[in-house]
Amino acid sequence: MAHTRPEIRGRLRSTTVVLGGMGLLAAALTACSSEPDKRCVDRDSYQAGKGYKVVSDHNCKTAKSSVHAGWYYGGKKKGSWAGDGSFTKPGKGSGGSGGSSGGGVHRGGFGGGQGSSGG
Repeated sequence: MAHTRPEIRGRLRSTTVVLGGMGLLAAALTACSSEPDKRCVDRDSYQAGKGYKVVSDHNCKTAKSSVHAGWYYGGKKKGSWAGDGSFTKPGKGSGGSGGSSGGGVHRGGFGGGQGSSGG
């Protein structure tokens, strides 16, 4: 029976390593699947060079708001203004222009327009 004690210690150590690794994996997956960066802005407040005026999130969560508000995704915030973002929620996948999610802009590039004929 003297052989079982070192085996148990070895199993406990490996279990601890596995459980610790699982915790790190869970934290990483949670961070990757979280909501994109968003702000509630007044859609009618756009000013060139500044962007949209950031307002309370309450304005985007209720239909009874005195402000024409909407969620503004990504971009940069300077003071109480947000710019360089979009009102379209990014889709899952790289670049925010997921295929079937409809979250991105699709443009025809060189030879990519519909109905184009090869030469």
